[in-house]
Amino acid sequence: MTETFVVIGGDAAGMSAASKAKRENPELDVVVFEKGEWVSYAACGMPYYVKGAVDELDDLVTVTPEEFRTERDVDLRTGEEVVDVDPNAAVVTVDTGDETYEQSYDDLLIGTGASAIEPPFDGLDLDGVFTIHDMDEADAIENYVAHHDPETAAIVGGGYVGVEMAEALSAHGVDVHLYEMLPHVLQPFGEAVASVVEEHLREQGIELHLETAVSGFRGADRVDGVDLEDETVAADIAIVGVGVSPNVDLAAEAGVDRGPTGAIATDEYGRTNVENVYAAGDCAEARHVVTGEPDHVPLALTANRAGRAIGQTVTGEPTPVGDIAGTAIVKAFDLGAARTGIVDEERAREAGFDPVSVTISASSRAHYYPDGAELTVTLIADRESETVLGGTIVGREGAKRIDTLATALHAGLTVSELQNADLAYAPPFSPVWDPILTAAKVLGGNLE
Repeated sequence: MTETFVVIGGDAAGMSAASKAKRENPELDVVVFEKGEWVSYAACGMPYYVKGAVDELDDLVTVTPEEFRTERDVDLRTGEEVVDVDPNAAVVTVDTGDETYEQSYDDLLIGTGASAIEPPFDGLDLDGVFTIHDMDEADAIENYVAHHDPETAAIVGGGYVGVEMAEALSAHGVDVHLYEMLPHVLQPFGEAVASVVEEHLREQGIELHLETAVSGFRGADRVDGVDLEDETVAADIAIVGVGVSPNVDLAAEAGVDRGPTGAIATDEYGRTNVENVYAAGDCAEARHVVTGEPDHVPLALTANRAGRAIGQTVTGEPTPVGDIAGTAIVKAFDLGAARTGIVDEERAREAGFDPVSVTISASSRAHYYPDGAELTVTLIADRESETVLGGTIVGREGAKRIDTLATALHAGLTVSELQNADLAYAPPFSPVWDPILTAAKVLGGNLE
């Protein structure tokens, strides 16, 4: 059992690990270093703060720094950055801004997270050009909108951030233009989801520019335009949301291996190749439940769950961090779009499967019950084994049904086993044959 557990990074993985370790062994010295001032915050809520659906930025904080220190007895040191890890001496070097010092450890968790990708755009440093990946950025965007009252926005990237920020800025009366290099928004969700979402975004007044590359931004000190291949379009605010990159430099310099995705390679317990060094959260890989191979899907539950498991492991009870399915859901104005597992047939073939898929539409409620909505469900399976590989759902209500498919993936269910699942039925909530069951029934017929 360890005497000192050091954690680098004070968000989901790090604070979950620190809290669990301290709870399991109150005598353990748990030290957390966070280079910023915010800890344990809901990054997924930031677009809704910008929108105005969340009143205060502090509302996104789950546990305050002071609560960690006084109620959980965690030695949390904010404003202090770990700048070096020496596994041979089992010490980390910490920069406070005024001085550096060393802290020894028996076990170390690297939870350095990820950073928003900043493409090599001209004008990225202009006032009014933002990424949104931490609380300070969310606060800066909200303040900018409040004080500058922008009329036109350029959102670069049609993923989660782009779609959510389109809704957020539209709520302030901003004319929103969304630019995406690929043929569709929410590309990882598949065409069936993307086509429904795109139609709805246009209905909400969002101007979509698909298969359109952005080269930079224009302006003197403040942004006033976005450069495309053959024209410059007006923009009073710009949000760049083209993905994230795992923060692995500190780990790599300490001899920690990266995996095939570029994130930190770990085993089933979150251990790295370096003795007594763990990694979790957006900087680390995890094993995909469908392929059994390493994958990097930076999501909140993955980070919290892995951190909690590592906190248990370092106190003497080895606990697996769990597999991932890439289960995700995003709100696009009145729509919910969700995915889990492998939803792209080409990726399925690359993983060694022979994919078969169906897309069906069904009501979210009994046809005679008011206020039902059409759900589009795509289900994909392997022809030989008939095992469910993944699926997507999109509609005005009921997209959270994706959790049923995620459970099927973790259980390794076949299509017929999914079809025979005893799901709840009542007219206000579903038809007799839930849309998930209907999709499985149709796919099962294609497998015969």
